Amino acid sequence: MDNLKPIIESLLFVSDEPLTIDKIKAVLEVEDRKAIREVLENLAREYDDQHRAFFLSEVAGGYQLRTRPEYGEWARKLKQAKPPRVSRAALETLAIIAYKQPVIRSDIEHLRGVDCGGVLHMLLERGLIRTLGRKDIPGRPLIYGTSRRFLEMFDLKDLNNLPTLKDIQELGESWPNDST
Repeated sequence: MDNLKPIIESLLFVSDEPLTIDKIKAVLEVEDRKAIREVLENLAREYDDQHRAFFLSEVAGGYQLRTRPEYGEWARKLKQAKPPRVSRAALETLAIIAYKQPVIRSDIEHLRGVDCGGVLHMLLERGLIRTLGRKDIPGRPLIYGTSRRFLEMFDLKDLNNLPTLKDIQELGESWPNDST
């Protein structure tokens, strides 16, 4: 296919979610994964070399065009969209799910020390978590895990890119101290 590069670029521009190589392959009806990967790598290099206002990010198991952070302020003004607010309770619950998944509600509540039914419902509605099935114990509780939307929102290629405990501790040490 002679025009593989512009076709893949157009798919990236119109997609609202990260495109996997398999999805691109299916749309193009080609079998050459290597050629698709090479085009994606070339596009990423081109955008960086040309200092474009966007970049090609490998996120949530796919590829997505994203506005460079230094231009995000203007993009938000245009869209007049505020980033979705997530409460501290929701972030705590999300962190537990991200690091402990697969996990059931009672385990989350044990770690947090409070009921989290409403928070779980909200995270499910926003698509940040998903149910993975039911645990084979009495009551057959739902099992929770993070979703692709979670990876997109936090700009993670996959769960292996979550910060480690050491990373978090180092960040805490470098955080300005407000003990005045």
